[in-house]
Amino acid sequence: MNLMMILEMAAGAMGERVAFQNGADRLTYQQLFDAAGALAASLDDGRTKHLAMLDISTLALPIGVFGASWAGVPFAPLNYRLTDPELDALIAQLNPGRLLTDSARAARLGPRLAATGDGDYVEVGTREAMLATVRGEDARPRETPWSMDPDDTAILLFTSGTTGAPKAAVLRQKHLVSYVLGTVEFMGADENDASLTCVPPYHVAGMAAIASSVYSGRRVVQLASFTPETWLETARREQVTHAFVVPTMMARIVDALAGQADAGLPCLRAISYGGGKMPLTVIEKAMKLFPNTDFTNAYGLTETSSTIALLGPADHRAAFASADEKIRKRLVSVGQPLPTVELEIRDVESGDRVAPGEHGLIHVRGEQVSGEYRGKGSQLDAEGWFNTRDGGYLDEGGFLFLEGRMDDVIVRGGENMSPGEIEDVLLTHAAVIDACVVGVPDEQWGEAVAAVVVLSPKAQATPSELQQWVKDRLRSSRTPERIEFWSELPYNETGKLLRRKVREALRENG
Repeated sequence: MNLMMILEMAAGAMGERVAFQNGADRLTYQQLFDAAGALAASLDDGRTKHLAMLDISTLALPIGVFGASWAGVPFAPLNYRLTDPELDALIAQLNPGRLLTDSARAARLGPRLAATGDGDYVEVGTREAMLATVRGEDARPRETPWSMDPDDTAILLFTSGTTGAPKAAVLRQKHLVSYVLGTVEFMGADENDASLTCVPPYHVAGMAAIASSVYSGRRVVQLASFTPETWLETARREQVTHAFVVPTMMARIVDALAGQADAGLPCLRAISYGGGKMPLTVIEKAMKLFPNTDFTNAYGLTETSSTIALLGPADHRAAFASADEKIRKRLVSVGQPLPTVELEIRDVESGDRVAPGEHGLIHVRGEQVSGEYRGKGSQLDAEGWFNTRDGGYLDEGGFLFLEGRMDDVIVRGGENMSPGEIEDVLLTHAAVIDACVVGVPDEQWGEAVAAVVVLSPKAQATPSELQQWVKDRLRSSRTPERIEFWSELPYNETGKLLRRKVREALRENG
């Protein structure tokens, strides 16, 4: 089983159903299959070993994913927000290959890459030209069938590089197919179902959404540029039934609906979210504004082919309605591991599995878990476990709570402190809508705890008030010695909190 088999099944069973839509332009499943075959034929030149795409979400994206899979070359979506030197470093890892981008970037990048290619074959083409070619009357599919090797590399996704140079995570056919088969039912979507997707193509959620939507038969409505107004307008116009957002998007949608009784989206049956921590106040407001919508929180990593744990609709409703503080707290958890995934919390020092409620490193194992980087090999241990480098704990019910990257742990006087634990306490204060806790240099303790807080509009709080709030609920050593109030925190477009920028700003400000 591989990506092309998924598309072949979809085209054979529901060929006339719309698969992807971008504005007024649409691709049926059969048209997607035919276009992927035509692209595969053009890649079959004996020289192209990679297909990179530097672009926003367009109809070229799914054609690129499946066309590359048919041709047996890795597909690598690149971050279009990177600088030219940063892009050069990534493209250098994809030689010999072909780069597809918009016409403006092609005109700028093409001559420079050709001049610095050192003999490697690099062709820079435009998205527009590719679409015209593979959808034209003269387009012919690749005659050679696709490979059936489950170990073929399907996708290369570059990590964000927050702690070093970006690495290319290797997702093989078997990893992506395992994720799809474990989470989606073939043709499980109704013919009128439509999914609104606005995550960037270079994020693992974007790649997983393409594969799972095709397998389920759901129409994907692409939204390349997010604003809460366009999101709401598109969802209403297209009668969207399913959507995926990152927490920062959900927060902006909630703000845009302020003062309204509900969102006015009766067709929207399900919203999934992930990619960052969802503040309790935001999800509570969202559940009130979307009373008939099922909410799902999905936690996963690039190296695990997307989702490994889910907080499902029933869990959301149970936590939202509960008067038990422990149950209600699960609204900010990421739920329980998928049935196809094993998950353990291990002690940072000893590596031993810890009991429920104890904090440590999250390890996962399963068929969808890659844990491999190009040039660095597999990072799985001898028993197939992958160290996510994320900290967290499981409660007694098996619900997983995240505490951020272990690289972000604050070491104060030899004591390890989780920023997430302190942030969770700050977010329970009525005036606080967002918080970021980091370590800053301290001569006496090595590191001191510092916090940046965003207050609700018109709300007021003092640093001493918030310090006492934390001290009353945690040990005094975890109380932030310094608290600053900002209008907003820095996030990237996939909803990841940029702690590095907060840390750097606090250090610059003394």
